[in-house]
Amino acid sequence: MGLSTHVLDTMHGCPASGMEVALYTTEGEQATLVKRFQLNSDGRNPDGPLYDNASLKVGTYRLVFDVAGYFKARGVALPEPNFLNRVSLDFGVAHADQHYHVPLLVSPWSYSTYRGS
Repeated sequence: MGLSTHVLDTMHGCPASGMEVALYTTEGEQATLVKRFQLNSDGRNPDGPLYDNASLKVGTYRLVFDVAGYFKARGVALPEPNFLNRVSLDFGVAHADQHYHVPLLVSPWSYSTYRGS
């Protein structure tokens, strides 16, 4: 089960292949980098879950998605400053025995997320 993420590019109607993502553990205002990765062709971490069921702990986490970098790499003309640069999602894991899936649906002008299954 563990923790996973998935990013869909709603502007182009496809997975956000190549987007840079960083995962942090957080405690108050302090964040500790766990890993950085680039999404695969399906818009997911190429190494599978970010945490497997045995490694996921109760606590708070942050995912940071490089939205502007992704859309610039796709050739999208963004204004300066662009509306979205990095999208940072802070979330809590209350039940480490459950699967936490954090999807992101994103365009250069909007994003949406939810706790998936």
